[in-house]
Parts: sequence; C-alpha cells; structure tokens
Amino acid sequence: MIRVLLADDQRLVRAGFRMILRAEPDIEVVGEAGDGVEAVEAAKRLRPDVVLMDVRMPRLNGIEATRLLLALPDPPRVLVVTTFDLDQYVYETLRLGAGGFLLKDAPEDQLIAAIRTVVKGVALLDHDVTRRLIDAFAGQVAAGRNPAELDVLTPREKDVLRQLAHGRSNAEIARELYLSEATVKTHVAHILSKLGLASRTQAAVLAYETRLVRPA
Repeated sequence: MIRVLLADDQRLVRAGFRMILRAEPDIEVVGEAGDGVEAVEAAKRLRPDVVLMDVRMPRLNGIEATRLLLALPDPPRVLVVTTFDLDQYVYETLRLGAGGFLLKDAPEDQLIAAIRTVVKGVALLDHDVTRRLIDAFAGQVAAGRNPAELDVLTPREKDVLRQLAHGRSNAEIARELYLSEATVKTHVAHILSKLGLASRTQAAVLAYETRLVRPA
C-alpha cells in the first residue's frame, strides 16, 4: 500500500486529490496539511511514502518543506504539484531532490501513475515538461556549479548520467549503452550515492548545471 500525504493550502484541491485516490486499491491517503509547517509535522508523525507537495503555501513554502522532508532519516518521496510548469519554485524543489512534478490540471490517470512511479524512484515524470523547466532555469545557476563535482564518477557512470538527464528509463539506457538493465540500475544507484543525491530528477538537474549536458 502506497501511503500518501496531501499538502496544499486549498481545501478543495486536497478534497479533489483525495476523491481521485480513494478509488485506488494500492493507494491510501493517510493525512492532509494546509501549509508547509503542517506538512513536515504530519510527515514525521504519519511516515507517508509520498507527499503531494504544493509549492506556494503559507508559513513555509514547498521549497523549504521539501528541504526539511528530505533531510529526515527515512524521507518520503516528494511529488510537487503546481499550477505553472515553468516555475522557479518547482525547479528549486527538483534541485533539492523532489522526485518530479505534476500540473494540478493533469488527468486523473496521470496523477495516479505519477504516484506509483515516484514511489519507486525509477523515472523522471513529465519528461518533456521537466526538460523545458531545466532548460529555462539551469543556465541561471550553472555558473555557480563546478564540473569537477562529477569527477567522482567513472566514465561509464557519466554516460549513464547523460542518458538519465534526457529522461530515459533504465530499459532505454540499457539499449542505448548496450548494458543490462541490472547494470544500469547499479550505475544509477552509484551515481546517486557518490553525488549525495536523492532522486534521478536531482541528478538530471545537476547534469545540466555542471554542463555535462547542455540545455537545448
């Protein structure tokens, strides 16, 4: 069972999400929060697998709430929900390690699929939109990132990171680099561990910011 916490300052939005998810046999909404402070407190108490996180909330915004959640000993996955895709707030949450993001007007099946995907930590969400978001903001912070940050990676791990930054799945990376999926999975785990990253999305952002991959 995937345990989900809803964090949004709009009661009707939370009610809508709860109604959609109630019908799914493998998803349970374990709690709600109306601001970032409540979200962090509820996550500590309820230990959800996934937090649906709004970025613009009172008291503590989604960026800072995500930062605090991902610093927990056994952090939940964070799936950011937003009204605007090209939003620097969303970009900052991805930099921190949010698993991905979803537009609030996304179809119901996309929301459900996103939760099931992000809890596994295996793929970027909304590849095209995520790519546009990175293209829009990565250049603004690239000057402050040192490409030498990636020197801890082997040449093959850098190859995998390039593919990962383009939003490719393990199976797609395996085909592209003539590797087994198990080997790709191991490489991805090593990349995240060596770089101290929380998600594939965060790794993709770093690949752009260190200019391993150039924005389109």
